[in-house]
Amino acid sequence: MSKWSTRKWVLASRPTGKPEASNFRFEIEPVAEPGDRELLLQTKFLSLEPYIRARMDEAKSYARSTAVGEVMFGRTISEVVTSNHPDYSAGDIVLAKAGWQTLSLSKGEDLRKLDPKIAPPTAFVGALGIPGSAAYIGMRVIGQPKPGETVVVAAASGPVGSLVGQLARRAGARAVGIVGGAEKCAFVKDKLGFDEAVDHRAADFEQRLAAACPNGVDVYFENVGGAVWTAVFPLLNQFARVPVCGLVSQFGAPVPPGPDRVPATIRQVLSKSLTIRGFIVDNYPELFPDFEREIGAALKDGTIRQREDIVDGLENAPVAFMGMLEGRNFGKLLIRVAD
Repeated sequence: MSKWSTRKWVLASRPTGKPEASNFRFEIEPVAEPGDRELLLQTKFLSLEPYIRARMDEAKSYARSTAVGEVMFGRTISEVVTSNHPDYSAGDIVLAKAGWQTLSLSKGEDLRKLDPKIAPPTAFVGALGIPGSAAYIGMRVIGQPKPGETVVVAAASGPVGSLVGQLARRAGARAVGIVGGAEKCAFVKDKLGFDEAVDHRAADFEQRLAAACPNGVDVYFENVGGAVWTAVFPLLNQFARVPVCGLVSQFGAPVPPGPDRVPATIRQVLSKSLTIRGFIVDNYPELFPDFEREIGAALKDGTIRQREDIVDGLENAPVAFMGMLEGRNFGKLLIRVAD
């Protein structure tokens, strides 16, 4: 009989629209002793990302859907408890895909040993992880901001948007961040160095955004969609570039009723020679060495900053996740998993 047991959240049912508490189920089950070339991992931090919502749907996508009854997907910062694998030892800190659970077995696949001398381990699910690489690749490959241009990004206090704005400033461009609330507006301007910040909750949001972009928008980093896209689109300049990283406002949302806007959108794409391009970070492995070198050095010397929003306790993961989808987090959202 195993002496180990894991506490975990599984997908209880597929959500319709916004996830609800009933879509998650908490379970406790035994974990076997590690076999040959296996490791037992203990989750220290669980990273919560908006795209996890897309994995809850049964739909064809670039990432596999989570099956009903399966542990919720999530990247983790984990510690090796015991190891029968020659490449890992007890006490090693690794980046894993252990999901929403306290303990997990691994065969050493999809693991990365982390060196805390390079950066704090949680940076590897933030500025040095998928969010940071999305910002870096989207700006380098598609956005390509030039001195004097205007770059706009929504969710600007989050792990992707905050880096997009800082990269824009490093390129000599103006950075305009769209956020929710006065506190986040102050943060992106005063702490991150954005030129302007606009509250999307304001009644006159579209007018404020236009005022913050008197020369139009040259790069719009799209990670929200919905009403924000509607406000930004008329401001796009000739030859504007739009890297499409995510559409968090539209995950699980039904197609809204109303007029078909596709013809008018395509007309503007043509007349303004717009570049609108989606991208997946895994398709650019050749850029990862440059990304880690540049952003790692900038984190170390303080010229790039990141903010973390840490929630204690795995039991709080569903509530924190649902709150993130409504913009209630402030920075990179992490669950600190108790021992």
